[in-house]
Amino acid sequence: MSAGLALEVSPSEVYAAALRGAPCTATIDGRELRLPLRRWAGGVTAGDRFLLAHCEGPTIDLGCGPGRLTAELARRGVRTLGVDLSGEAVEAAAARCAPVLRADLFGPLPGEGHWRTALLADGNVGIGGAPAALLRRVRGLVTPGGRVVLDCAWPGTGVRLRVVHLRAGGMTSEPFPWAEVGVDALGSLAADAGLVLAGAGSWRGRWVATLHRPALEEENSWPC
Repeated sequence: MSAGLALEVSPSEVYAAALRGAPCTATIDGRELRLPLRRWAGGVTAGDRFLLAHCEGPTIDLGCGPGRLTAELARRGVRTLGVDLSGEAVEAAAARCAPVLRADLFGPLPGEGHWRTALLADGNVGIGGAPAALLRRVRGLVTPGGRVVLDCAWPGTGVRLRVVHLRAGGMTSEPFPWAEVGVDALGSLAADAGLVLAGAGSWRGRWVATLHRPALEEENSWPC
C-alpha cells in the first residue's frame, strides 16, 4: 500500500461511527453528500407521519436504523419489529424501547408471510443496488392482501444504480452498491416482484408509494 492511501473498512464500521456522533458523508459517483444522521436518529417528523399513515396492521420495518419509526409504531400500539444489520443501530433502537432484531433481511425473519405491512423507509428500497430482487424478497414477508410501503425518488428518476463510499470518524468504507428508485419505475418493478402499485403521493417533496401483494383469490394469475 502506498503512503497516504487510506485503508477501506466495512460500511458497517463507518456507519457505527456515524451513529456514535461522527459527521458522515457519502460519496456517490464522485458527488459528496452529508447524510442526515441527526434526522434518522431523531424523533418522527411530519413527513414520517405521512409515511406511517400508509402502514396498516402489524408492520416490519426493514433497515430500521436507530429505530425512530419502529418506536413510533410501537408507541401507537402497532405490533411491529425493526430489522437492521448494524449492531450499533439495533442498540440505539432498543434504547428507544423499539422491538428490534439484528438480522440480514435476506435471511430468515420472524413472521414471514404474515406481516400486514413491510416498510422500506429512507430510500431503503435501494439496499443492495438490486430493487427488483429486494421487492421479491419483501413480497414473501407480507401476507396475501398485505402491502409494502416505501420512500421513493422523484418521478423521472427511473432506476439509477450507484456505487457508494461512506466516510466518518476518519474512516472510509469499501464501496457498496445502492439504487435510487423513482416513482415512475415502481410499476414495472412491482410487477416483476408479483406486486401491484396501488398508489403514490408526495408531501412537501417526499414521495411515498404503496405496493400490494394480491390476495389469495387473485394469485393464481401470477406465474410461478
